[in-house]
Amino acid sequence: MEVFMKYKVHWLIDGLVDVDADDLENAEKIIKNKIEDFVKENSSFFNEIGAKAVQGQAYLPGKDE
Repeated sequence: MEVFMKYKVHWLIDGLVDVDADDLENAEKIIKNKIEDFVKENSSFFNEIGAKAVQGQAYLPGKDE
């Protein structure tokens, strides 16, 4: 007889994209809108896997990149 246990799985998605925008706020907004649209179109999947948050931050590329 097989015994199954419930396991918690914690996952992250990390990405980096170049965006043409006039300032940092608009760069973040462009990607935020794309991600929000994708999540809405696939809401049952995101509910099933327990997604709770997506976050990101825009910055100007430089030596600390």
